[in-house]
Order: sequence, then structure tokens, then C-alpha cells
Amino acid sequence: MLEATMIVVDNSESSRNGDYTPTRFEAQADAVSLIFSAKTQANPESSVGLMTMGGKGPEVLVTLTTDFGKILSGLHDTKIKGGTHLATGIQVAGLALKHRQNKSQRQRIIVFVGSPIVEDEKTLIKLAKKMKKNNVAIDFVNFGEVDTDNTTKLQAFVDAINSADNSHLATIPPGPHLLSDLLVTTPILSEAGGASSGGAGEGAGAGTGEGSGGFDFGVDPSLDPELALALRMSLEDEKARLAKEKKEKEDKEGKKEGGEASGSLEGIKEEDENTPLLKKKEGGEGGSGSKDDDKMDTA
Repeated sequence: MLEATMIVVDNSESSRNGDYTPTRFEAQADAVSLIFSAKTQANPESSVGLMTMGGKGPEVLVTLTTDFGKILSGLHDTKIKGGTHLATGIQVAGLALKHRQNKSQRQRIIVFVGSPIVEDEKTLIKLAKKMKKNNVAIDFVNFGEVDTDNTTKLQAFVDAINSADNSHLATIPPGPHLLSDLLVTTPILSEAGGASSGGAGEGAGAGTGEGSGGFDFGVDPSLDPELALALRMSLEDEKARLAKEKKEKEDKEGKKEGGEASGSLEGIKEEDENTPLLKKKEGGEGGSGSKDDDKMDTA
């Protein structure tokens, strides 16, 4: 899918928390790299921008680009400070998308929310309807404050903006896992063109153009992308397992054949090895020698 994506990271003071490995902010940085790769692999003409919504207010760090180095540089230069400004951040991201050079790119915003949301639900729903009119899809990565009313507010936003299931909410609780590892299994990345273990090529093929008719499991990926991704990953795991079993079987058979061959060589008697390749003529070597002697006597 050809998209222009603005990634909004949460660089508020809450992002210093270490409940996600190694910290909430570093976990976001890792996930941003993953999202950039998924989007650009799905379509090389897709572009990604980066901005923050902490501190005194939202700041665009990198305008839409296909240069990953700029994204890394933007993350490196980000300072952790202040509170979060979700509604303003989304509006600024929307403006950045509006000024994209390639108007054929679909507009998408991916927002990392790792601190308490100060805006009320009514304000967020109003903003969601406005963004929907502008054909902007918005995905939220809800982490850090998953047990607060953040989840309820974000779900209400997604419900209001959703059009043909183009926006998603991924809630990822804290734990020993990496944020990016769990993000792979969500619709946020599955729609980017198969960031699953099956590789970008197969995922993109299953998600674009083929529709439910081209998907082997009788599931329409556009209607239930999470289930479709899970089935895809299961299929790839099964393929990998079968390929491994086949290789191990071939290796075993190869060793067995090699063993039989060596056994047959061991069965050859030593005296047989000394047998000349060409048969002797009748009379043998001694016979030929006596004929020569006769000739000499005659002479």
C-alpha cells in the first residue's frame, strides 16, 4: 500500500519509565525503526515522517522521507521533557500529511501513547471525526498506562475515525518482551505489507490485490487482518518446520547410504584387490617366457 505515514512518539517525562525494555522511550525508538522498515518494504515509494508530542508542544523532527538515516538522527536528537499533547500532536501530524508531495499516497498517523491523556473523550471524538473527513487513518500504540482510562479514550477515538477498518488500537502491557516484538503481531504492521516472519514479499502479496479469493484460509485479510496475520504466521512456521524435517531426513538417509557404501568396501577381500584388471593369456607369464627361450635355442 502506498502511504505517507507520520509517526508521533511520546517524549514526555513518563517515557523515562523502565517498565518496558529498556525504557518506554527506547522501546518506542526500536518500534519506530520496525515501522519504517515495514512501510518502505511494502512499497518503496511510501514515505515516513517523525514528530514528538511532549515538552512545551508537538515538534516535527523529520518531514516525510524515505531516508532512514534522517529518522535515526531525529530519534537521537529527541529530548525527554514535560507532559504530552495528544490532540495538538495529531493535528500537527495531519498538517504535515496534507503537504505531502505525492498526493496519491494514503495518509496515516501512528501515535505512541505512553503517558496519561489529559484531553477528555468528547474532545478526542470530535477530532477523530474531523480527521476522518480528511481521509486520515490513525493507529494508536497504547502502552505504559494501559490500566488507566487511556484505553477507553483511545478506543472511542478509533471507533469514531474508523472507515473500512483502516484505523487500529494496539494495547501492549509491560513485561520482559520487547514492544516491537508484540507490535509485529498487531494489524498496525500486518497492513504495512506483511511484517511477519514470512517476509515482506508474501505478506504484501496476500494483503494487496488478491482479496479473500487469493487467501488460502477463507478469511478476508481486509475484514479481519489480525486473524489473517496469525494464520499467515502459523503457515510460515509450519512450512519452516516441514522444511527442517525434510532436510534432517535427507541428511539421515545420506549418512545411511554413505555407511552402506563403506560397509560394502570393507567386504572386499584383500586378495581380490591384488587381482589384475586384465586377464592373463593362457600359458601365463611363464609360458611366454619359455617360447622366447625356444627361439633363442633355435637361433
